[in-house]
Amino acid sequence: MSKKLLVFLTGLFLLAALASYVYYRRTVAAVPLDPWALVPDDAVLVTATRDQPTLVRHLKETQVWDNLTTVRYFQNLENTVALIDSLTGSRNVVLRFLGRKHVLTSVHVTGPGRFDVLLQVPIGSVREYRQVRSLVDALARDPQFRVRTRDYEGTLLTEINEPGTGRGLTFLNHRNHLIFSPNPLLVEAVVRRLAGPAQPTVAADFQGTDFFRLRDVDATLLINYRRLPQLLGVFFRADVGPSIGALTSLGRNGQLEMKLAGNKVVFNGFVNPETTAGSLHERLRGQPAQRLRMAEVLSLRTALLVHLGLGPAGVLRGPRPATPRPDTLNPAVLPLLDSLTAGLSQEVALAYLAPPTARVKPGRLALMWCARPAQQALLLGQLRRVVGASPSFERVGPYQIHQTGVPELPARLVGPLFAGFRAPVVAVVGSYLVFGDDAAALRAWLQDVAAENVWSRSPTQVAFLQETQPLARLSVVLDTRNAWNLLLRGLVEERRAGLLRNESLFKRFPQVALQLVPAANEQEEGAQYFSQLLLRHPLVGPAVARPQGSTGTGSVLAFKTPLAGAPLLVPVAGATRPGVLVQDAAQVLHYVTPENVVAWSDSLPGPLVGRLQRRTVAGRAGYLLATAGQLHFLDQQGRPAPQFPLNLPDSVRATGLSVSPEGAGAAPRLLVAGGAETCFCTTPTATPTPTGSPNAWTSTWPLSRCT
Repeated sequence: MSKKLLVFLTGLFLLAALASYVYYRRTVAAVPLDPWALVPDDAVLVTATRDQPTLVRHLKETQVWDNLTTVRYFQNLENTVALIDSLTGSRNVVLRFLGRKHVLTSVHVTGPGRFDVLLQVPIGSVREYRQVRSLVDALARDPQFRVRTRDYEGTLLTEINEPGTGRGLTFLNHRNHLIFSPNPLLVEAVVRRLAGPAQPTVAADFQGTDFFRLRDVDATLLINYRRLPQLLGVFFRADVGPSIGALTSLGRNGQLEMKLAGNKVVFNGFVNPETTAGSLHERLRGQPAQRLRMAEVLSLRTALLVHLGLGPAGVLRGPRPATPRPDTLNPAVLPLLDSLTAGLSQEVALAYLAPPTARVKPGRLALMWCARPAQQALLLGQLRRVVGASPSFERVGPYQIHQTGVPELPARLVGPLFAGFRAPVVAVVGSYLVFGDDAAALRAWLQDVAAENVWSRSPTQVAFLQETQPLARLSVVLDTRNAWNLLLRGLVEERRAGLLRNESLFKRFPQVALQLVPAANEQEEGAQYFSQLLLRHPLVGPAVARPQGSTGTGSVLAFKTPLAGAPLLVPVAGATRPGVLVQDAAQVLHYVTPENVVAWSDSLPGPLVGRLQRRTVAGRAGYLLATAGQLHFLDQQGRPAPQFPLNLPDSVRATGLSVSPEGAGAAPRLLVAGGAETCFCTTPTATPTPTGSPNAWTSTWPLSRCT
């Protein structure tokens, strides 16, 4: 081959490469990639985050992080992060890599009794791409792992497996977006999804909604309510499924924002209604939202409450068919049932009482509001006479328990959502008809009502209800402490051990409420439900937040004990406002987060002397402070550092504290002002006495007078 031909072919190749690059930049790369287009259509839940360091900080400040670290999934994740740090030779590599990226995490049901997670992380620079390649190469060289690539429908997939353990990971890189999952089928579903880029995404109904433009939003959550029963079926027994499916048929899909603050996690957002025939939304369309007025008759032993606000309760049952089905009931019963249903309105609810053990069937009650309870009692008496039920009754305090004589009477009155009462008993309590599936459950509930052990008499429960939406169509209220045995009974056998392992996380928020509020213009096209999911634990702390000013745009922390001394502003990475350290008159030090929430408190032996300082001592970042007889060093979660507090000798009374500048290769020295123009200095690496505890120090502690 002549040199001229070689030069010509080389130039032609370079020209073709340049043309391909320009074409890619002008056509493919010029069109921004929608990350939602990479999420398979069968996703049940999708979370989106954009500021991972702030999210981790909020999880730690609300102490949720400590509970998450006890979950096996997060423990495995921590081990993976530690492995990556080890292979890269640096700390916090994963958190720095994630940074402020838009990260999507989706949950999918991948088989009977199984679900898996798919993650999507964008690559922002050539440097980050090299980090990923270096990590994969390091894993390929490690004998504990096996790395291989394979082709799937023209796309290169990389698989990383740990032989002998069954653990592995499959990922692909599509236009600088890493998509990876422990289940290779989910990654393959992404490849198939890319074959039809024009099809709508799972978030197509919420393209005009961006919750991250709002302040203090930690994450967003997309919920596919049509597939939610399928995911819950992975955890709960098959007989629970129909009830869950009936309730979730209010909505088709929804998107919520998540905020972590103090003693609660709040999800607020919107839900698109389910418009298919026979759905719960179609039955209740146009019905007014109602208040939860039955708090005065709800026992403190209630584990789960499903509350529906509506107009006439007959809309749940629907019209009676013109040609009735064969029924064993006396024909004279039907007019009485219609009259009873006509008298019910505004509120209907199902309540489950806390069982003593998981082996005991929980008590189940149906509560229905009526405007004329006396007339309803007369109709129930006529019904008993028609069906030949016993006129005898059992008295519990001022209330009477009667037999009904009609199987499935609640379902005959207000529809199949209240099925399961095979031999119901009934009592009239105030303005409510209360049906029980057996006399024992209704008796226990009436005893609590007679003793006023009800929600309206509990300050904790009242404070919780005040934070929920006042008007709602659907309210699901869960008390995780009372519902523990109820959940153990409802779970499939394979999931009970997991619930027991994660008990601390589950009981972190004992008060849970999910509510759907219909729009005022519900009949118009595009109307959505407002949805709120509230996870809360009772506020037990040194301060209470109150609105600031008449507009309520800010909040003020009112401490129960008067404050003493000047506060210290603490800069917080990623936050626009600083945190605050302050001490009260009871010698308790409090840290207030930028979100105006007391994250932790620590008792001190006396008032602070000098000023608080944010320092790094012996390689640890924290807060350095002194009392008259001790030196303290607290980490960023308020925990004492090792070898602290340091007890000063009896002859020394500190009046101030400072830190000398660090020398080359030398530890910083603590300078303690002792009054009378004397100064003492030491280092924080002293050793404890052989016989004392690590916090017991003697006069042999290396304290010297400064000159």
